[in-house]
Amino acid sequence: ISACEKGDAWEQALELFSAIVQSKLELDLITFSAAISACKNAEGRALELFNVMMQSKVEFDMITFGAVSRSCIQGGQWERALQLFDMMVHESVGLNMITLSIAVSACEQG
Repeated sequence: ISACEKGDAWEQALELFSAIVQSKLELDLITFSAAISACKNAEGRALELFNVMMQSKVEFDMITFGAVSRSCIQGGQWERALQLFDMMVHESVGLNMITLSIAVSACEQG
């Protein structure tokens, strides 16, 4: 899935992700993060995967947050990116310069 991100092949990343789901392998943070990152330029797909991740009770980290938030901003969903930032703060995931920069970028969009 990570190789698909490097090649900007989000459709193939989703196919691989679906194959993992169908084979009933356990989905973890690494799998979700790779799929979300691969879908950063696929409008709405990263957010859909993030929602599935939350429903699956897999905890997210700063990398996952960054990927889904950047995808939201690129898709013009800056409000959703700020909601994700708020969630990150309340979940005590941790903040760094990258996550703060993403939040600032979302504010600039609004």
